Amino acid sequence: MASSTTGGGHPTRHDRPLLTDIEERAWRGLLCTRGSVLSALDRELELAERLSVSGYEVLLWLARATPGRLRMKDLADTLLMSPSGLTRVVAELERRGAVIRSRCADDGRGVEVELTDVGRSAFRRARQTAIGVLRTWFLDHLDDVQVRALADIWHAVGAQPASP
Repeated sequence: MASSTTGGGHPTRHDRPLLTDIEERAWRGLLCTRGSVLSALDRELELAERLSVSGYEVLLWLARATPGRLRMKDLADTLLMSPSGLTRVVAELERRGAVIRSRCADDGRGVEVELTDVGRSAFRRARQTAIGVLRTWFLDHLDDVQVRALADIWHAVGAQPASP
């Protein structure tokens, strides 16, 4: 049987019909960890700030953007959300005064979403909750070497989101 290779000439695992035990453990671990961390994060953000994980992610990316605004299309692409899904999340944040939407100044066709002072304050509070959850449910279970290895793994598989 011919073996596939990556661009770097390394053999891939595509020719194997089943996952090995360690591959299965790695995959299931990713799914279980993702589920438990997101569930805890969603629960704690809702309790502390009445904010969903999706709402927190929108605030996070807007807080990182310069000058605190992004095109809706770019934000949806970054968050891997459908345009309609993002519209619902942004509408809720807008209702709370955390963001405002406006037509893009450069072309008038697109819509930008901008973080308000209320949104910045909400983000700062929510960030403390999120960091606490991430440490409790994930990072505190790993040492520095493991965290570094995970960062390298996510980079290798292309899971690093683009910077705004």
